Amino acid sequence: MKILVTGGTGYIGSHTVVELQEKGFEVVIADNLSNSSVDVLDKITKITGTRPKFEQIDLSDQEKTAAFFSKYHDISAVIHFAAYKAVGESVELPLKYYRNNLVSLMNILEGMQKHTIRDLVFSSSCTVYGQPDTLPVNESASIKKAMSPYGNTKQIAEEIITDLCGVSDIKAILLRYFNPIGAHESALIGELPIDVPNNLMPFITQSAIGKRGFLSVWGDDYCTPDGTAIRDYIHVVDLAKAHVITLERLLGELSGEKTEVFNLGTGVGYSVLQVIQSFEKTSGIKLDYRIKARRPGDVEEVWADTRKANEVLGWKAERDLDQMTLSAWNWEKKLNS
Repeated sequence: MKILVTGGTGYIGSHTVVELQEKGFEVVIADNLSNSSVDVLDKITKITGTRPKFEQIDLSDQEKTAAFFSKYHDISAVIHFAAYKAVGESVELPLKYYRNNLVSLMNILEGMQKHTIRDLVFSSSCTVYGQPDTLPVNESASIKKAMSPYGNTKQIAEEIITDLCGVSDIKAILLRYFNPIGAHESALIGELPIDVPNNLMPFITQSAIGKRGFLSVWGDDYCTPDGTAIRDYIHVVDLAKAHVITLERLLGELSGEKTEVFNLGTGVGYSVLQVIQSFEKTSGIKLDYRIKARRPGDVEEVWADTRKANEVLGWKAERDLDQMTLSAWNWEKKLNS
């Protein structure tokens, strides 16, 4: 079956393409390369022995997206990653996020409808929960006002998809994942932002290898054991494997609902300082980090209740924090070797 992966040269997208190809799926990638490199295609090919089809396209362009779907009308399903994703940047540039993240989604859904492509796996986020009342947070938790425009785009996107599924033949699974880090065991693909990293792990590795200066820790006055924010970090390969299982659920018509939601995490929360300590242990490098004021848009602590994904999908995260930080460091070293 031919699967469209939007944002497929990006961090999570590229790892998912690898897992799809290793399962025998044919992959078409649509990406505008705004935060990734076309070189990723060569690395995917080296890992899997198969080169995915690739189209450089801005999916927020309605005409170009319509033409793309006309060309690839035989697609069986869509995995939609393509979106801007930096919480802090979204606070500063909200229109950039609303226009890109929502218009591109609507263009894709229109293409799916026109060409009777029924199945969608959507890349959502734990940011839809805001700061939950209880932890760990499960899929039935109330959706609170988003803490950032990025989080709000994910909330609105879920609503758009749910509304459309209710009046069309499209079925969707919304994957609310927590904080992906780490890299493929080959160290050929990993997280490589084009500009200054907004996420913790790539800033850690780039700081450690000398690309960046000191590492900023955004706040040490949260009501957490060490004062720094707590997140549920998940290895990107575990996350990618979950997308393949989810896709197979849709294609096999195993879902009884038009829209399903699953949390993807480890079920364990780690503080920023714990991630730093894990990296220092696995890499043997002492990091230069400095405490800064809290960053707008960040929640204090969040981690997942993963029982639904474990039981319904038969999926469970396998890699621990030390494996995550070590794989990220191996990727950074190979990138700079």
